Amino acid sequence: MYSRIVYVACFIMLLASCKEKHEEVADHEVEKKGYKISPVNIQNVKLTDDFWLPIIQRVQETTIDYAIKKCEEEGRLDNFLIAGGQLEGETKGEMPFDDTDVYKIIEGASNSLISAPNVALESKLDSLISIVVVGQEEDGYLTTWRTINPAKPPAEWVAVGEGKRWSSLDASHELYNAGHMYEAAVVHHLATGKNNFLDIALKNADFMVKTFGDGEGQVANVPGHQIIETGLIKLFQLTGKQAYFDLAKYFLDNRGNPEHHRLLDRHSNNYFQDHIPVIEQKEVVGHAVRAVYMYAAMTDIAAINNDSTYLNAVNALWDNMVEKKMYITGGIGSRHDEEAFGDNYSLPNLTAYTETCASIGDVYWNHRLHNLTGDVKYFDIIERTLYNGLISGISLDGTRFFYPNALESDGKFEFNKGSCTRQSWFDCSCCPTNVIRFLPSVPGLVYSKTDDEIYVNLYASNKASIQLKETEVSISQKTDYPWNGKVEIRINPATEFNFTLKLRVPGWARNETLPSNLYQYLNDSGNESVIRINGELVSANENGGYFTITKNWKKGDVIEIDFPMEVKMVKTDDMVEENRGKTALEYGPIVYAIEEIDNPNIDEIVLNKSDVYNVKMEKDLLKGVNTLTNDKLKAIPYYTWSNRGVNKMKVWMNIR
Repeated sequence: MYSRIVYVACFIMLLASCKEKHEEVADHEVEKKGYKISPVNIQNVKLTDDFWLPIIQRVQETTIDYAIKKCEEEGRLDNFLIAGGQLEGETKGEMPFDDTDVYKIIEGASNSLISAPNVALESKLDSLISIVVVGQEEDGYLTTWRTINPAKPPAEWVAVGEGKRWSSLDASHELYNAGHMYEAAVVHHLATGKNNFLDIALKNADFMVKTFGDGEGQVANVPGHQIIETGLIKLFQLTGKQAYFDLAKYFLDNRGNPEHHRLLDRHSNNYFQDHIPVIEQKEVVGHAVRAVYMYAAMTDIAAINNDSTYLNAVNALWDNMVEKKMYITGGIGSRHDEEAFGDNYSLPNLTAYTETCASIGDVYWNHRLHNLTGDVKYFDIIERTLYNGLISGISLDGTRFFYPNALESDGKFEFNKGSCTRQSWFDCSCCPTNVIRFLPSVPGLVYSKTDDEIYVNLYASNKASIQLKETEVSISQKTDYPWNGKVEIRINPATEFNFTLKLRVPGWARNETLPSNLYQYLNDSGNESVIRINGELVSANENGGYFTITKNWKKGDVIEIDFPMEVKMVKTDDMVEENRGKTALEYGPIVYAIEEIDNPNIDEIVLNKSDVYNVKMEKDLLKGVNTLTNDKLKAIPYYTWSNRGVNKMKVWMNIR
């Protein structure tokens, strides 16, 4: 544990050196050209609902402090001080990317500050940043394990070569560490207006620009684990410095370059998405988290440069994933081996990997695609992932986690990082800290806008302020979504104004599971969604997945929507061998599961297509959930499983 005297000294030194404003930081973000739609900032969306708000508050009030304590206990903070010579010792921890856990905590806490200023939390972040800066070398380099002892990496699988920087980019995670730092530093700056973390990131990014490329004396290679690309692009968007964008594109353009060679033999580089140039890739392969981080960066390039070759590749990859490689929960990456995508239609349940980080990365990617196109299908994927395969990664008390998110448990199967019981922490703790960085940003998914359009993407009680080109619009929602489909939206423009409101009709309400034929409902709803304005039934025909209403909106206008919810049974394409003769249950956006604790006869349960289910809100169960029951079973939302001890679980059940 670091000395409190050293800790305080570092904090004071950093605060004394912090500049009011970094000379390279623009007054405003560089225009995100190419992205025709902008998300409404989380600062302007205040959740008031009973579903997402408690989840986010648990992260803010419990999980952040819990993770900081774990980082202290396992030496993640000590490493920065050891690297800077202010503590003695060898590298602590077991992973070369342990630095990123600190960065992701800072990012999540910064997102929390954007939503709700908190002096104590902001001070805590300053303290963490004062420790991080100690580990940065004079030229800007920052990866603590290599600074401490380059010949002794924390993990045996990190090839050190001669112990020099960049000699093992496949596994060293030097560039991955930088990418998470950039992403966190941008959010922290936007949240606080401070440059103490941003200065560290920019110094490192400037060093990267000098280091990598095809110029004389530069390193001509690409990252092993992608994310530096999106981090660099965010720095570009903040500062306007073209070199950051150019380096991100260099890293992408040179994947699949035969002049580079991988130190690790990972199935001809499929593992790294480095088997062929990115613009030629059409099938999602390899490590799933690396993949979706890369696809997000490719989407940025497609948007900012209006690059059709990048866009065509992104579209082909997305189609392959959604049509052949996605779980009903929105999870991706079926294989424990290499944490990777499997073959087309290979979607095992008991051994499903579906890493929490992969779900988070997939939301980031789909959000970019929606910003680029406005196509409803991307938010259908986001919603399915959010309510199922993503929040399943954190327990209801905020202190236990899933790394893999299996769709079946035999009550004893544990492989690699465990998949039948939630863990208090992991040696590889990327998932807990990724949940921390992501969940406080959820309010930023609810609305998007153009100059004269407002997209309502997700339904959750909230109050928002949205600036259009000609007027500011206050908008509020009241709803018990996802437990029922009734939504009330109040519109209050500053002045009466003509603009377009685009209300997403969820995929499940359009009788569509995924925007592909991979899953289909056995019992399509015969009921249509109903919409009223100021109490009057209106004909707002769904078009392209939206109720689109253009009118002169005035203060006090009220929209009421009723998305009819009913229990639906789902079947899988017969190409998915494991799910033949099986069905899963859904109610609204929620995928359901059965656990042995409620169903002692879990292995004997067989359903019929004609089965009828009772839907009941049980406020004292699992923080309050709708359960589905009949004389055969009791089903709970999938995301809540394994919160009552280790027992068997199934999403897919036999049907006759």
